[in-house]
Amino acid sequence: MHEQPLEGPLVGEDGSVGYRGVTACQAVGISYRQLDYWARTTLVIPSVRDAEGSGTSRLYSFRDLVVLKVVKRLLDAGVSLQNIRRAIETLRVRGVEDLAGITLISDGTTVYECRSPEEVVDLLQGGQGVFGIAVGGAFKEIQGSLSHLPAEPVAGPHPVGVDTPAEPAEGDELAARRARRRAG
Repeated sequence: MHEQPLEGPLVGEDGSVGYRGVTACQAVGISYRQLDYWARTTLVIPSVRDAEGSGTSRLYSFRDLVVLKVVKRLLDAGVSLQNIRRAIETLRVRGVEDLAGITLISDGTTVYECRSPEEVVDLLQGGQGVFGIAVGGAFKEIQGSLSHLPAEPVAGPHPVGVDTPAEPAEGDELAARRARRRAG
């Protein structure tokens, strides 16, 4: 058996690759102390091999490194480690094992899982569903709906961009009075 390097990937007999803690720290941009704490408190558990007593080292998969980077980014955005932990625990309780395969968004306080463009879940409220409204989408929907519906002419001050006749329709005495009043 050949000796494995202290840094870089470790290749197992089955071709799987694992990264030692020092390499994980360098790739993610965290301290070894953070990495060790997160592993001991089960925030991010190394999936290739966890430490089993003294003399053994943890091995992280590429996906583990992605999760570590997400945790770091959430911390950098101001989310507390306690809230990050609650969010990840909520995901695990729901059976989400592959944390690297989801999209998380945050406002700096809470953490949301974005399941689709229409569905966002507040992970700190036990998976409570929240929703967003795409105003541009609503704009296009209304335009489409109005394309086959009638519009009414506006009596009174005319909104910008609305085509209306300059003179009131014949026999519309109220509109004629308003037009005279506006003209002064």
